[in-house]
Amino acid sequence: MKTNKTRRITEAALICALYVALTWLSNVVGLASGSVQLRLSEALCVLPYFTPSAIYGVTIGCLISNLTMGALPLDIVVGSLATLIGVVFTYFIRNKWLCPIPTVLSNTILVPLVITLTVSVEWSWSLYLVSLAGVFVGEILSVYVLGILLIKALEKRKIFKR
Repeated sequence: MKTNKTRRITEAALICALYVALTWLSNVVGLASGSVQLRLSEALCVLPYFTPSAIYGVTIGCLISNLTMGALPLDIVVGSLATLIGVVFTYFIRNKWLCPIPTVLSNTILVPLVITLTVSVEWSWSLYLVSLAGVFVGEILSVYVLGILLIKALEKRKIFKR
C-alpha cells in the first residue's frame, strides 16, 4: 500500500518537473507565447489516460510554469484551472484518440478569455475569436498531435499499464 502511494507521488513530481522544463524550453525557443502558443509541455496533458497522478503533476507543473514565467495573476489562475479541468476529464476518457479533447476544449475556451480581458479595455468578440483560433491551433498541435505521439510511445514501451 505504501509503495503504491510513494509511486503515485513520485510520478506526479516527475511529471510536474518535466512539464515545467518543457514549458521553459518552449519559452526559450519562442513557442510558449504569442498568437499561436506551442507549449511542448501540453503534450503531457494526455498522461491522465494512464495514471491519475498525472492530474496533480500536470496541474502543479502548469501553475509553477505560469508563476515562474511572469504570467499575469488572471492567467495564472485561469490557465491553471483550464489545465486542471482538461486533465480531470481526460482521466475519465478511455479512448486514446479522444482523450486530448478535454484539454484542447478547456484551454481553447478559457485562455482566450484571459487574453481578451487583459489586452482590451472593453470586451471584444473579434479579439476573443482571433485568440480562440490561435489557442485552438496551438492546442491541436501540442496536445493532440504531440500527445497522441506520446501515448503511442508509452504504449510501445509499456511504461504505464492501462
